[in-house]
Amino acid sequence: MDVKTFFFAGGGTGGHIYPALAVAEKLKKLQPQAKIHFFVSSRNIDAQILGKTNFEYTPLPATGLSLRPKELIRFFTTFFKSYKIAKEAISTAQNPVVVGVGGFVAAPVCRAGYKLKVPVSLLNVDIVPGKANKVIAKWADEIFVQFEDTKDYLPRRAKVNVVGCPIRSGFENPQQAKAKKELGLDENKKILLITGASSGSQNINESVCALLDKLSGFTGDWQIVHLTGRANFDKVNSMYAGAKIGHKVVDYYDDMPDLLAAADLVIGRSGAVSVAEYAAAGVPSICMPYPYHKDMHQYLNAGKLVQAGCAVIVDDLKDAVDRTEWLWEELEELMRNDRQRKEMAQACSRVGNKQAAVQIAEKLLSM
Repeated sequence: MDVKTFFFAGGGTGGHIYPALAVAEKLKKLQPQAKIHFFVSSRNIDAQILGKTNFEYTPLPATGLSLRPKELIRFFTTFFKSYKIAKEAISTAQNPVVVGVGGFVAAPVCRAGYKLKVPVSLLNVDIVPGKANKVIAKWADEIFVQFEDTKDYLPRRAKVNVVGCPIRSGFENPQQAKAKKELGLDENKKILLITGASSGSQNINESVCALLDKLSGFTGDWQIVHLTGRANFDKVNSMYAGAKIGHKVVDYYDDMPDLLAAADLVIGRSGAVSVAEYAAAGVPSICMPYPYHKDMHQYLNAGKLVQAGCAVIVDDLKDAVDRTEWLWEELEELMRNDRQRKEMAQACSRVGNKQAAVQIAEKLLSM
Protein backbone atom coordinates (compact mmCIF):
# COMPACT_ATOMS: atom_id res chain seq x y z
CA MET A 1 0.00 0.00 0.00
CA ASP A 2 1.41 3.38 -1.04
CA VAL A 3 2.11 5.80 1.78
CA LYS A 4 -0.36 8.66 1.60
CA THR A 5 -0.51 12.23 2.85
CA PHE A 6 -3.88 13.26 4.26
CA PHE A 7 -4.89 16.90 4.43
CA PHE A 8 -7.85 17.49 6.74
CA ALA A 9 -9.55 20.83 6.15
CA GLY A 10 -12.01 22.53 8.45
CA GLY A 11 -12.34 24.14 11.83
CA GLY A 12 -13.78 26.97 13.83
CA THR A 13 -15.62 24.62 16.19
CA GLY A 14 -14.90 21.38 17.97
CA GLY A 15 -17.71 19.88 15.88
CA HIS A 16 -15.43 20.07 12.85
CA ILE A 17 -12.14 19.17 14.49
CA TYR A 18 -13.10 16.20 16.67
CA PRO A 19 -14.52 13.95 13.91
CA ALA A 20 -11.43 14.68 11.82
CA LEU A 21 -9.18 13.79 14.75
CA ALA A 22 -11.05 10.53 15.24
CA VAL A 23 -10.41 9.54 11.62
CA ALA A 24 -6.79 10.74 11.76
CA GLU A 25 -6.14 8.55 14.81
CA LYS A 26 -7.44 5.49 12.95
CA LEU A 27 -5.41 6.32 9.85
CA LYS A 28 -2.22 6.35 11.90
CA LYS A 29 -3.12 2.99 13.44
CA LEU A 30 -3.83 1.44 10.04
CA GLN A 31 -0.87 3.07 8.28
CA PRO A 32 1.64 4.39 10.86
CA GLN A 33 3.84 5.91 8.16
CA ALA A 34 0.99 8.00 6.74
CA LYS A 35 1.47 11.75 6.90
CA ILE A 36 -1.34 13.88 8.28
CA HIS A 37 -1.75 17.65 8.23
CA PHE A 38 -4.66 19.84 9.31
CA PHE A 39 -5.67 23.10 7.65
CA VAL A 40 -7.76 24.96 10.21
CA SER A 41 -9.17 28.37 11.05
CA SER A 42 -7.38 31.03 13.07
CA ARG A 43 -9.88 30.69 15.93
CA ASN A 44 -8.41 29.76 19.31
CA ILE A 45 -10.46 26.58 19.64
CA ASP A 46 -8.61 24.91 16.74
CA ALA A 47 -5.16 25.49 18.22
CA GLN A 48 -6.48 24.62 21.66
CA ILE A 49 -7.58 21.17 20.48
CA LEU A 50 -4.82 20.33 18.00
CA GLY A 51 -2.05 21.76 20.17
CA LYS A 52 -2.52 18.79 22.50
CA THR A 53 -2.02 16.25 19.71
CA ASN A 54 0.99 15.20 17.67
CA PHE A 55 -0.58 16.34 14.41
CA GLU A 56 0.81 19.29 12.46
CA TYR A 57 -1.62 22.05 11.55
CA THR A 58 -1.68 25.30 9.61
CA PRO A 59 -4.17 28.10 10.38
CA LEU A 60 -5.53 29.66 7.20
CA PRO A 61 -6.82 33.23 6.80
CA ALA A 62 -10.14 32.09 5.28
CA THR A 63 -13.28 33.82 6.55
CA GLY A 64 -16.99 33.09 6.34
CA LEU A 65 -19.14 34.28 3.46
CA SER A 66 -21.01 37.56 3.92
CA LEU A 67 -22.90 39.58 1.31
CA ARG A 68 -21.88 42.91 2.86
CA PRO A 69 -19.57 44.60 0.32
CA LYS A 70 -16.48 45.02 2.53
CA GLU A 71 -16.81 41.57 4.05
CA LEU A 72 -17.50 39.99 0.66
CA ILE A 73 -14.24 41.43 -0.64
CA ARG A 74 -12.50 40.09 2.44
CA PHE A 75 -14.07 36.66 1.87
CA PHE A 76 -12.72 36.40 -1.68
CA THR A 77 -9.31 37.77 -0.70
CA THR A 78 -8.86 35.32 2.17
CA PHE A 79 -10.31 32.46 0.11
CA PHE A 80 -7.68 32.83 -2.60
CA LYS A 81 -4.88 33.30 -0.06
CA SER A 82 -5.94 30.08 1.63
CA TYR A 83 -6.33 28.34 -1.72
CA LYS A 84 -2.76 29.21 -2.74
CA ILE A 85 -1.30 28.02 0.58
CA ALA A 86 -3.19 24.74 0.37
CA LYS A 87 -2.43 24.19 -3.32
CA GLU A 88 1.30 24.58 -2.78
CA ALA A 89 1.29 22.08 0.11
CA ILE A 90 -0.88 19.53 -1.69
CA SER A 91 1.02 19.73 -4.97
CA THR A 92 4.32 18.79 -3.30
CA ALA A 93 2.95 16.03 -1.06
CA GLN A 94 3.31 12.28 -1.55
CA ASN A 95 0.05 10.65 -2.71
CA PRO A 96 -2.18 13.42 -1.30
CA VAL A 97 -5.79 12.95 -0.23
CA VAL A 98 -7.93 15.90 0.86
CA VAL A 99 -10.63 15.44 3.50
CA GLY A 100 -13.05 18.33 4.02
CA VAL A 101 -14.70 18.33 7.43
CA GLY A 102 -16.86 21.43 7.22
CA GLY A 103 -16.76 25.17 7.67
CA PHE A 104 -15.37 28.05 5.66
CA VAL A 105 -11.77 26.77 5.90
CA ALA A 106 -12.62 23.54 4.12
CA ALA A 107 -13.74 25.10 0.84
CA PRO A 108 -10.45 26.62 -0.43
CA VAL A 109 -8.50 23.48 0.51
CA CYS A 110 -10.97 21.15 -1.19
CA ARG A 111 -11.04 23.43 -4.21
CA ALA A 112 -7.25 23.18 -4.41
CA GLY A 113 -7.41 19.39 -4.22
CA TYR A 114 -10.09 19.28 -6.91
CA LYS A 115 -8.11 21.51 -9.28
CA LEU A 116 -4.99 19.38 -8.72
CA LYS A 117 -7.06 16.26 -9.53
CA VAL A 118 -6.22 14.53 -6.26
CA PRO A 119 -8.84 12.49 -4.34
CA VAL A 120 -11.21 14.72 -2.38
CA SER A 121 -13.64 13.41 0.22
CA LEU A 122 -16.11 15.19 2.46
CA LEU A 123 -17.17 14.34 5.99
CA ASN A 124 -20.60 15.83 6.78
CA VAL A 125 -22.00 14.86 10.18
CA ASP A 126 -24.98 17.25 10.42
CA ILE A 127 -28.24 16.16 8.83
CA VAL A 128 -28.36 19.34 6.73
CA PRO A 129 -25.05 20.27 5.06
CA GLY A 130 -23.84 23.81 5.62
CA LYS A 131 -23.23 26.25 2.77
CA ALA A 132 -19.57 25.31 2.40
CA ASN A 133 -20.28 21.58 2.36
CA LYS A 134 -22.98 21.96 -0.30
CA VAL A 135 -20.34 23.54 -2.54
CA ILE A 136 -17.63 21.02 -1.63
CA ALA A 137 -20.03 18.16 -2.39
CA LYS A 138 -19.73 19.03 -6.09
CA TRP A 139 -15.97 18.45 -5.94
CA ALA A 140 -15.91 15.38 -3.71
CA ASP A 141 -15.21 11.87 -4.96
CA GLU A 142 -16.94 10.42 -1.89
CA ILE A 143 -19.05 11.88 0.90
CA PHE A 144 -19.31 10.34 4.36
CA VAL A 145 -22.45 11.22 6.33
CA GLN A 146 -23.93 10.41 9.72
CA PHE A 147 -27.59 10.25 8.71
CA GLU A 148 -29.46 8.68 5.80
CA ASP A 149 -31.56 11.86 5.54
CA THR A 150 -28.51 13.85 4.44
CA LYS A 151 -28.66 12.26 0.99
CA ASP A 152 -31.69 14.43 0.23
CA TYR A 153 -29.55 17.56 0.49
CA LEU A 154 -26.65 16.39 -1.70
CA PRO A 155 -26.22 16.16 -5.49
CA ARG A 156 -27.88 13.06 -6.94
CA ARG A 157 -24.68 11.97 -8.65
CA ALA A 158 -22.70 12.13 -5.38
CA LYS A 159 -21.23 8.95 -3.96
CA VAL A 160 -22.62 9.02 -0.43
CA ASN A 161 -21.60 6.58 2.30
CA VAL A 162 -23.79 6.53 5.44
CA VAL A 163 -21.35 5.53 8.18
CA GLY A 164 -22.29 7.55 11.26
CA CYS A 165 -20.22 10.16 13.08
CA PRO A 166 -16.55 9.45 13.84
CA ILE A 167 -15.96 9.78 17.57
CA ARG A 168 -12.77 9.94 19.58
CA SER A 169 -11.05 6.70 20.54
CA GLY A 170 -11.62 7.57 24.21
CA PHE A 171 -15.23 6.46 23.82
CA GLU A 172 -14.04 2.89 23.21
CA ASN A 173 -12.78 2.54 26.76
CA PRO A 174 -13.81 5.57 28.87
CA GLN A 175 -12.30 6.05 32.32
CA GLN A 176 -15.19 7.23 34.47
CA ALA A 177 -13.19 7.07 37.69
CA LYS A 178 -10.49 9.27 36.17
CA ALA A 179 -12.92 12.10 35.43
CA LYS A 180 -14.48 11.87 38.90
CA LYS A 181 -11.07 11.97 40.56
CA GLU A 182 -9.77 14.88 38.48
CA LEU A 183 -12.86 16.94 39.21
CA GLY A 184 -13.03 15.99 42.89
CA LEU A 185 -16.52 14.50 42.62
CA ASP A 186 -18.41 12.48 45.21
CA GLU A 187 -18.36 8.79 44.24
CA ASN A 188 -21.73 8.22 45.90
CA LYS A 189 -23.71 10.90 44.08
CA LYS A 190 -25.16 10.99 40.59
CA ILE A 191 -23.81 13.53 38.12
CA LEU A 192 -25.78 16.15 36.22
CA LEU A 193 -23.53 17.43 33.44
CA ILE A 194 -24.17 20.84 31.86
CA THR A 195 -22.38 21.63 28.61
CA GLY A 196 -22.74 24.19 25.84
CA ALA A 197 -20.22 22.35 23.61
CA SER A 198 -16.68 23.66 23.06
CA SER A 199 -17.55 27.37 23.33
CA GLY A 200 -20.27 27.14 25.97
CA SER A 201 -23.83 28.45 25.81
CA GLN A 202 -24.91 31.61 27.60
CA ASN A 203 -28.61 30.68 27.50
CA ILE A 204 -28.05 27.19 28.92
CA ASN A 205 -25.75 28.62 31.58
CA GLU A 206 -28.30 31.21 32.67
CA SER A 207 -31.22 28.78 32.70
CA VAL A 208 -29.40 26.23 34.86
CA CYS A 209 -28.13 28.89 37.26
CA ALA A 210 -31.69 30.19 37.63
CA LEU A 211 -32.65 26.72 38.88
CA LEU A 212 -29.97 26.34 41.55
CA ASP A 213 -32.38 27.04 44.42
CA LYS A 214 -34.76 24.34 43.15
CA LEU A 215 -31.88 21.95 42.57
CA SER A 216 -30.99 22.21 46.26
CA GLY A 217 -33.72 19.63 46.83
CA PHE A 218 -31.45 17.07 45.15
CA THR A 219 -28.41 17.82 47.32
CA GLY A 220 -28.39 14.39 48.97
CA ASP A 221 -28.26 12.37 45.74
CA TRP A 222 -26.89 14.59 42.97
CA GLN A 223 -23.97 16.85 42.08
CA ILE A 224 -23.40 19.16 39.12
CA VAL A 225 -20.51 19.47 36.70
CA HIS A 226 -20.99 22.67 34.71
CA LEU A 227 -18.83 23.35 31.65
CA THR A 228 -19.28 27.05 31.04
CA GLY A 229 -17.09 27.87 28.05
CA ARG A 230 -14.04 30.06 28.63
CA ALA A 231 -15.76 33.38 28.00
CA ASN A 232 -18.51 32.63 30.53
CA PHE A 233 -16.60 31.06 33.41
CA ASP A 234 -16.32 34.01 35.82
CA LYS A 235 -19.98 34.97 35.51
CA VAL A 236 -21.29 31.43 35.93
CA ASN A 237 -18.91 30.59 38.74
CA SER A 238 -20.09 33.62 40.69
CA MET A 239 -23.71 32.54 40.26
CA TYR A 240 -22.93 29.26 42.03
CA ALA A 241 -21.84 31.12 45.16
CA GLY A 242 -23.99 29.79 47.97
CA ALA A 243 -25.47 26.93 45.92
CA LYS A 244 -26.37 24.06 48.26
CA ILE A 245 -26.04 21.26 45.74
CA GLY A 246 -22.50 19.95 45.24
CA HIS A 247 -20.94 21.38 42.10
CA LYS A 248 -17.80 21.73 40.04
CA VAL A 249 -17.72 24.67 37.64
CA VAL A 250 -15.04 24.54 34.94
CA ASP A 251 -14.53 26.44 31.72
CA TYR A 252 -13.50 23.47 29.57
CA TYR A 253 -12.73 19.79 29.99
CA ASP A 254 -10.59 17.81 27.55
CA ASP A 255 -11.57 14.22 28.30
CA MET A 256 -15.24 14.32 27.39
CA PRO A 257 -15.43 10.56 26.76
CA ASP A 258 -14.59 10.00 30.43
CA LEU A 259 -16.90 12.72 31.73
CA LEU A 260 -19.89 11.78 29.58
CA ALA A 261 -19.52 8.14 30.61
CA ALA A 262 -19.51 9.22 34.26
CA ALA A 263 -22.61 11.41 33.88
CA ASP A 264 -26.12 10.20 34.73
CA LEU A 265 -27.85 12.98 32.80
CA VAL A 266 -26.63 15.71 30.47
CA ILE A 267 -28.09 19.06 29.44
CA GLY A 268 -26.51 20.39 26.27
CA ARG A 269 -26.66 21.53 22.69
CA SER A 270 -27.34 19.07 19.90
CA GLY A 271 -24.64 19.59 17.35
CA ALA A 272 -23.97 16.51 15.26
CA VAL A 273 -20.91 15.49 17.26
CA SER A 274 -22.64 16.15 20.57
CA VAL A 275 -25.57 13.85 19.82
CA ALA A 276 -23.20 11.14 18.59
CA GLU A 277 -21.16 11.42 21.77
CA TYR A 278 -24.20 11.34 24.07
CA ALA A 279 -25.30 8.14 22.37
CA ALA A 280 -21.84 6.58 22.43
CA ALA A 281 -21.51 7.33 26.14
CA GLY A 282 -24.96 5.90 26.87
CA VAL A 283 -26.06 9.01 28.75
CA PRO A 284 -29.67 10.30 28.73
CA SER A 285 -29.85 13.86 27.47
CA ILE A 286 -31.95 17.00 27.59
CA CYS A 287 -31.14 18.63 24.27
CA MET A 288 -31.49 22.38 23.90
CA PRO A 289 -30.86 22.92 20.17
CA TYR A 290 -29.12 26.10 19.09
CA PRO A 291 -32.09 28.16 17.81
CA TYR A 292 -30.38 30.64 15.48
CA HIS A 293 -29.40 28.44 12.51
CA LYS A 294 -31.68 29.06 9.54
CA ASP A 295 -31.92 25.36 8.73
CA MET A 296 -32.48 24.44 12.41
CA HIS A 297 -30.23 21.42 11.94
CA GLN A 298 -29.65 20.97 15.68
CA TYR A 299 -33.37 20.24 16.09
CA LEU A 300 -33.08 17.56 13.43
CA ASN A 301 -29.99 16.08 15.13
CA ALA A 302 -31.74 15.98 18.51
CA GLY A 303 -34.80 14.47 16.87
CA LYS A 304 -32.79 11.34 16.07
CA LEU A 305 -32.11 10.84 19.78
CA VAL A 306 -35.74 11.50 20.68
CA GLN A 307 -36.91 8.96 18.09
CA ALA A 308 -34.59 6.36 19.63
CA GLY A 309 -35.94 7.14 23.10
CA CYS A 310 -32.74 8.43 24.66
CA ALA A 311 -33.39 12.20 24.82
CA VAL A 312 -35.96 14.94 25.27
CA ILE A 313 -35.92 18.38 23.67
CA VAL A 314 -36.34 21.71 25.45
CA ASP A 315 -36.56 24.71 23.13
CA ASP A 316 -34.07 27.48 23.75
CA LEU A 317 -36.87 30.06 23.88
CA LYS A 318 -36.20 33.77 23.66
CA ASP A 319 -38.13 34.34 26.87
CA ALA A 320 -35.73 33.30 29.63
CA VAL A 321 -38.52 32.61 32.14
CA ASP A 322 -40.43 30.32 29.77
CA ARG A 323 -37.21 28.57 28.75
CA THR A 324 -36.21 27.96 32.37
CA GLU A 325 -39.66 26.71 33.39
CA TRP A 326 -39.73 24.22 30.53
CA LEU A 327 -36.24 23.02 31.40
CA TRP A 328 -37.24 22.49 35.03
CA GLU A 329 -40.27 20.41 34.06
CA GLU A 330 -38.11 17.95 32.13
CA LEU A 331 -35.13 18.10 34.47
CA GLU A 332 -37.00 17.49 37.71
CA GLU A 333 -38.83 14.48 36.27
CA LEU A 334 -35.65 12.87 34.93
CA MET A 335 -33.63 13.48 38.09
CA ARG A 336 -36.34 11.80 40.17
CA ASN A 337 -37.04 8.91 37.80
CA ASP A 338 -34.16 6.40 37.93
CA ARG A 339 -36.07 3.88 35.83
CA GLN A 340 -36.70 6.33 33.00
CA ARG A 341 -33.04 7.37 32.89
CA LYS A 342 -31.99 3.72 32.79
CA GLU A 343 -34.33 3.02 29.87
CA MET A 344 -33.04 6.09 28.04
CA ALA A 345 -29.44 5.02 28.62
CA GLN A 346 -30.17 1.58 27.19
CA ALA A 347 -31.88 3.16 24.17
CA CYS A 348 -28.63 4.95 23.27
CA SER A 349 -27.37 1.69 21.79
CA ARG A 350 -29.90 2.13 18.94
CA VAL A 351 -28.12 5.25 17.70
CA GLY A 352 -24.83 5.72 15.92
CA ASN A 353 -21.94 3.55 14.84
CA LYS A 354 -18.85 3.36 17.02
CA GLN A 355 -16.89 1.95 14.06
CA ALA A 356 -17.47 5.00 11.84
CA ALA A 357 -13.93 6.37 12.25
CA VAL A 358 -12.17 3.15 11.27
CA GLN A 359 -14.57 2.53 8.38
CA ILE A 360 -13.88 6.00 6.97
CA ALA A 361 -10.13 5.56 7.48
CA GLU A 362 -10.17 2.30 5.54
CA LYS A 363 -12.02 3.97 2.68
CA LEU A 364 -9.58 6.89 2.60
CA LEU A 365 -6.60 4.56 2.44
CA SER A 366 -8.09 2.92 -0.64
CA MET A 367 -8.67 6.21 -2.50
